[in-house]
Amino acid sequence: MTSASEPNESQEEITEQAPAEEANAIEQPVTEPVARRQRAPRVRRTTADVAEPTEGQTEQAEAQPADESDESAESETGAAEPTPRRQRAAAPRARRGGTAAAEPTAAQRAKPKPRLLDTYRSEIVPTMMTEFSLANVMRVPRVQKIVLNIGLGEALTNGRAMEAATNDLAIVTGQKPIITRAKKSIANFKLREGNPIGTSVTLRGARMYHFLDRLINTALPRIRDFRGLPRRGFDGRGNFSIGIREQIIFPEIDYNDIDRIRGLQVTIATSAENDAEATRLLELFGMPFVRQS
Repeated sequence: MTSASEPNESQEEITEQAPAEEANAIEQPVTEPVARRQRAPRVRRTTADVAEPTEGQTEQAEAQPADESDESAESETGAAEPTPRRQRAAAPRARRGGTAAAEPTAAQRAKPKPRLLDTYRSEIVPTMMTEFSLANVMRVPRVQKIVLNIGLGEALTNGRAMEAATNDLAIVTGQKPIITRAKKSIANFKLREGNPIGTSVTLRGARMYHFLDRLINTALPRIRDFRGLPRRGFDGRGNFSIGIREQIIFPEIDYNDIDRIRGLQVTIATSAENDAEATRLLELFGMPFVRQS
């Protein structure tokens, strides 16, 4: 038997291999760290990038007739040329029916000029300057505004009356009316401050001349037993007021759509300093006054 202090043959082999491995590790040269692989920048694929056809696709394409191949080629070329965003935004969107929305023409965009305004500038102004000896064109009186008003005492008890009267004024004038309210409370009329008691519209500019033209040439001749407007409607400062008993004299209002007959007041405000100038101005516009005897 061997003593514990003497090493075995296997232990000697292990000890001999260990220093040899350490020597090999020391003798190996130090290698530099490998640099990380840089990724190439990503390229966004567009519709222009067409994938190459596979073998199965080529066989199917050969089997198809020539007409279908031509149509597919046209669709591929159309898809290969995408429209930029600006052009797509500028192009009109198609409706659900499939047709594009038609743009209005220049004639449709242009609003019709008031006929009475041209008459005023070409005929009425020279005539007024001659008759009243006016040296300045700005001195000639002109129509400033037209106010239409409907008083509704029944609005306190009938809630639908205000809506119906407002609708009638909007149809006649082409402008949304405002609701006038009570300024103070009156116990005898069961009226409180702020209650809606009427509706009115103020017309200026082109709408004013269009309404005046329709009033003189269409609405007033439709009044029953019409024999002319009285001249007592002037207030002494060049303003003229007309009381109309029925709103159905205007052709825009359908008799079957109204709830009841209502009257309205039309006030024509002019820049004339007296009633004589205002009367002559409205006569030249064509206002049918009663003839003086």
